Amino acid sequence: MNNNRYIDSLLQFMDASTCNFWAVDTIKKILIKNGYTERCLCQKLEARPGDKFFVIKNDSAIFAVKVGQKSPVETGFKLIAAHSDSPCFRIKPKAELHGEGGIVRLNTEVYGGPILYTWFDRPLSIAGRVICKGDDALHPQTRLVRIARPLMSISHLAIHFNRAVNEGNPLSKQVDMLPIIAKVKDRLEAENMLLKLVANELKIDMDDILDFDLMLYDTEKACTFGLHDEFISSGRLDDLSMAHAAITALVESTDDDATCVAAIFDNEETGSGTKQGAGSPVLSNVLYRLIESQGGTFDDFARAIARTFMISADNAHAFHPNYAGKYDPTNHPALGGGPCIKINANCKYMSDAHSAAIFKSLCIEAGQPYQYFVNHSDVAGGSTLGNILTGQIDIEGVDVGNPLLAMHSVRETASCADHIAMIEVMKQFFS
Repeated sequence: MNNNRYIDSLLQFMDASTCNFWAVDTIKKILIKNGYTERCLCQKLEARPGDKFFVIKNDSAIFAVKVGQKSPVETGFKLIAAHSDSPCFRIKPKAELHGEGGIVRLNTEVYGGPILYTWFDRPLSIAGRVICKGDDALHPQTRLVRIARPLMSISHLAIHFNRAVNEGNPLSKQVDMLPIIAKVKDRLEAENMLLKLVANELKIDMDDILDFDLMLYDTEKACTFGLHDEFISSGRLDDLSMAHAAITALVESTDDDATCVAAIFDNEETGSGTKQGAGSPVLSNVLYRLIESQGGTFDDFARAIARTFMISADNAHAFHPNYAGKYDPTNHPALGGGPCIKINANCKYMSDAHSAAIFKSLCIEAGQPYQYFVNHSDVAGGSTLGNILTGQIDIEGVDVGNPLLAMHSVRETASCADHIAMIEVMKQFFS
């Protein structure tokens, strides 16, 4: 086990953050422990110098603010963004599928772009939120639920029935990827099995449940591995490792003059086009209301944004020695080589020479290595938070991230040294 405090903290964070809702809940607890208080978006936002607070959107995005002694009009905002969601399987309503021999499966749909094969034959369970009856129809109650024990598995077809499976085997998300949860005596026993399970876990009446957002997660714990415990193995490292780094840097920040913000959005894996995603005005609204609460105008807000810098932190692709031909010949980041500056000529990332130079300088000041990630010119890449967010705020920033192997696998691989380095660089930014 790597005994660095940041790595120990990351492993605990990953085990607690079994889905986007639990990630935000875990971050909330970290912030409260470090003197932050929760504010409600539906109430007037007061932000005095020295205040430390956070707001939550839809239970799955969280925005933490440490208000500086100086006005953001003078200093700009220091902003780090990451996201809370990861590719997974979401459980559909009326989920139970009763089959031959009394085997019950759950009907699911795919969220984001997971590597489907990696989810086979693993101990899985359920995490998410449950919406229950409240005082009236417009005010239901939200409860988080997580079943800690292994509950189901997506079983692969035996090789004897498909001898060519190792030569490539197209998968149906509707047919091949349904998890087995139980064996029952009759169809009646299978009816409402999921709701009964959740109600029992929450110690409530099943009839009080109105709806749910429930996901599958791998119950195997996060761990380090390697001859020197130099690697990290966990689900959801993309992008919870960057969320952890951002929040850690914020609570350990030493800059009392500038206003420091950690923005953890949801739904990056599906394009960020939700009210809690980076494509929405949620962050812009929070920052504007902060300026307004200090007596500022929209012109003051625009001036503050003109002085603002953002680090958009989403993981990058580490060089895989088995697949060298997939990578750019001169810009392929290695595990353990430090944080990556992500570059794309077609503006899939927000980085340019100026913003990349700023991040490079932060790395140098923090005494940490850095490297570049650029796609192989024949291999299309994706976008991330940075350039999506600039559709809402005309902000300068850089897209960065630590390199991962097996991104979007049920278990990804990262470097301990890279995670420590990223926290140190983010702390330098917030210093």
